[in-house]
Amino acid sequence: MSTFLTTPQLATRFGRNTFVIRSETPLAEDQMLRAAPSIFAEGKHCSRSERYTYIPTIEVLRGLRHEGFEPFMVCQSKSRIEGKTAFTKHLIRLRHAGQVNTRPEANEIILINSHDGASSYQMLAGQFRLCPA
Repeated sequence: MSTFLTTPQLATRFGRNTFVIRSETPLAEDQMLRAAPSIFAEGKHCSRSERYTYIPTIEVLRGLRHEGFEPFMVCQSKSRIEGKTAFTKHLIRLRHAGQVNTRPEANEIILINSHDGASSYQMLAGQFRLCPA
């Protein structure tokens, strides 16, 4: 019996032309709004049925901030469909306030969501180790 080790990957992908904003200090809501407006969507896209459960990303983020976690990176996918940009898939990486700029290891929470059905709500936690190149 052989064992194969693979590199863990997120259960979602973002394209190469995804807009990303990253900071050595916690991001403010106005910075995130410019980079990833779908984080602030006030509801689901009109293409979603009544069975779709809208989970407001900004409220989850504010709850995590209340617990001491701060966003240091956000990204949002682009949409080719007119009117969907404000609802598309987005990702937020958070660290505890004292660890936003720590090296070589950091505990992170990765939050992925969309409001157009492009991805499911996901929250992943882990310890990330930065290796020198």
